[in-house]
Amino acid sequence: MAFNGEQRRVVVTGMGAVTPIGLTVGEFWESLLAGKSGAGPITYFDASSYDTKFACELKGFDPLQYMDRKLAQRCDPFTQYALASAELARRDSGIDFEKEDRNRIGVIVGSGIGGMWTYHKQQETLWENKGPHRISPFFIPMMISDIAPGRISMKYGLKGPNYATTSACSTSSHAIGDAFILIQRGDADIMVSGGAEAAVCPMGIGGFNAMKALSTRNEDPGKASRPFDKDRDGFVMGEGAGILLLEELGHAVKRGARIYAEIGGIGFTADAHHITEPAPGGEGAVRSMRMALKDASLQPEEVAYVNTHGTSTPVGDKNESAAIKTVFGRHAYSMAVNSTKSMIGHLLGAAGAVESVVTVLSVYHDKVHPTINYETPDPDCDLNYVPNQSKDWEVPVAISNTFGFGGHNATILFKKYRQ
Repeated sequence: MAFNGEQRRVVVTGMGAVTPIGLTVGEFWESLLAGKSGAGPITYFDASSYDTKFACELKGFDPLQYMDRKLAQRCDPFTQYALASAELARRDSGIDFEKEDRNRIGVIVGSGIGGMWTYHKQQETLWENKGPHRISPFFIPMMISDIAPGRISMKYGLKGPNYATTSACSTSSHAIGDAFILIQRGDADIMVSGGAEAAVCPMGIGGFNAMKALSTRNEDPGKASRPFDKDRDGFVMGEGAGILLLEELGHAVKRGARIYAEIGGIGFTADAHHITEPAPGGEGAVRSMRMALKDASLQPEEVAYVNTHGTSTPVGDKNESAAIKTVFGRHAYSMAVNSTKSMIGHLLGAAGAVESVVTVLSVYHDKVHPTINYETPDPDCDLNYVPNQSKDWEVPVAISNTFGFGGHNATILFKKYRQ
C-alpha cells in the first residue's frame, strides 16, 4: 500500500455520533465518563409480550436538525442517524467540502441490517389487506444498507469511493479499515467512514430473543448490560451511528486541521467456526489483534488500552478475555480493558464506529471510561475492566475490537499523532 514510493499516513480529524447517551460526541463522552446507562423500557412499540422489554433507544433525536422534512420521510432511521453523524463529523473537522477536490473524497458507511423499520412498516401495509400496490416506491431505496453512504455522498457532492460494508457487528470497523486502506494507497485524500443501525423494532428484538442472545433482566434494565461480570446473561440492543472523518496526513496538516489520532494498523480475520459463537479461545480475535500490531510495526507491550467487543454474553466475553491474554501475555494485566456496550448496549453494525470514536477520544484525552455494572468477578474474566469508575490513563496506543456473527473479526489500532 504505497503511493509515489512513500506510505501515506492516515489521521482522524473529525468525529460525529448519535448514541443512546448523547446526541453529540461531547455529550456522549461526558456520559461515558460519568458511567451513565442508556437502557430503559422500549417506547417504540408495545413490547409487553416480548422476553426482553427494554433497549438503549436514541432519545430526543430530531432528524429535522440535519435534513428537511421531505428527505427525513424518505430515509429509514438508520440513514437519518448516518446523515446526522456525518454532518456532526464534518462540522467537527472544520472542513469545507466545496473548497476540496470532491472526486478525492469518498464515503464508506455500513449497516449490519439496514432499514429494518422500513421493512416492518411496509410489510404491515401489505398484510393489512392494503395489497402490494400500496407498497411505497421508496421501500427498496429506504431499506438497502448502501443508501446511507449514497445519501451522504449526494448531500455533499462527494464523488470518491462510495459503498457500504456489511459484516454483522464488525461492519463499521471494516468500513473504517477500508477507508484507511483507500487513503493509504492514494485512491482518496479524505474518507467519511463509519456505521449506522436502527434495529430496536419488533422483528429486531423478537429475532434476537429467539436466538436467546438478549438479556432478559426486565426488572432493572440499567443493570442488564454487564460485560465480563459473572452474572451477565446476554446483550442489550442499542441504536445510533458513528462517523469518523479520515484524512491523509499531509492534507490535514496543510489545512491546519486538529488531529485527534493516527490509525496505525488494522487486522481482519475469520473464525471459520460457527455462525454465532466465537472460535475457542478467541483464536480468530488473536490473529486479528496480532495483524493490527504487525501492520503498525508495534509490540504488544506498547498498547495501553483495549476497547473490547465486550457484549455481555457468557461465551463472547470469556473468549475475548482469553484472546487478549494470548496476545498480550502478562502485559494484559497492565492495560485498561473496558466495554462501551455496558452503557449504550450493542449497536450492531454501528458498534465498531461508535467504539472507534471512544477509542480515539481516550487516545486524545488520556482517559478511559468505566465498564459499568461490573459487580461479581468471573474467574474466566480477570483483567482490568475499569470497573464502574472512569480513570485518567496514559494512552499512547489503543486498539478497538469488533467481532460479528459469521465469524468476522476486525481490529483497528489507533495511536497518538506524532510529527
